[in-house]
Amino acid sequence: MAVRRPGRLLAEVVTVVIAGIVAFPLYWMVLSAVKPAGEIQSASPKPWTLSPSFDSFSRVLTVSGFGRYFVNSLVVALVVVALSLLLSFLSAVALTRFRFRGRTVLLVMTLVAQMVPVEALTIPLFFLMRSLGGAVPALGLNELGSLVLVHLAFSLPFAIWMLRGFVAAVPVELEEAAKLDGASRMRFTWQILFPLVAPGLVAVSVLAFIHAWNDFLFAKTFIVSKTENQTLPQAILVFFKPEDTDWGAVMASSTLMTIPVLVFFVLVQRRLVSGMAGAVKG
Repeated sequence: MAVRRPGRLLAEVVTVVIAGIVAFPLYWMVLSAVKPAGEIQSASPKPWTLSPSFDSFSRVLTVSGFGRYFVNSLVVALVVVALSLLLSFLSAVALTRFRFRGRTVLLVMTLVAQMVPVEALTIPLFFLMRSLGGAVPALGLNELGSLVLVHLAFSLPFAIWMLRGFVAAVPVELEEAAKLDGASRMRFTWQILFPLVAPGLVAVSVLAFIHAWNDFLFAKTFIVSKTENQTLPQAILVFFKPEDTDWGAVMASSTLMTIPVLVFFVLVQRRLVSGMAGAVKG
């Protein structure tokens, strides 16, 4: 039997403790979602329940328009992911494989764009979307297009910077060999380069999906009066009341919001790990 080194054993223990600390809020959220109302409001809450109930989930699923809110969030997140993958990949290829005037300035701008606080841009973006709605109604206030456009603007800089490392890791000799075999630049980009940077694309897609799916600030700011275009985080506000907040329903709706993200993580877990590792190396 192999004997574990003390240093490795200590690292494993620390990892388990950190994982437990990170997972505890999720556990408490699910626990509160299945607790009866009396146990949630108890002055001495316990980290378990002997009488689980799904009444909170029933109240959430019977809220008027909940299904529509779910579909709106899903549409916005998936469109943002698709556009982020396409535009960030093409931008990363252009910034890595081509030499042109202003290239360094663009790279610096993509890095600086990540440093601007989201809250500082909310009000200017509100007026921008209001003005844009006059020319392009689908991208104006109260439309899902405004959310897609804003999330895309915040997702692209990080996505481009991450994919740039993956594209740069592909040897130039590979492209030269493809040219000798008669492959055009377009064919090399989509049939050879695109599959090679797939781990980075997966990592970008996960980050873009989470950013768009969990958004509340922009959804609350841009969807002002058109309730049918509200997203899932806004639906939780129904259960917040000044005098009697339904915490069971709040936790149940939060649990339902977490499920699509967990499913997405499970589906892309392996490629996500290799993608993040490649980004660190890049």
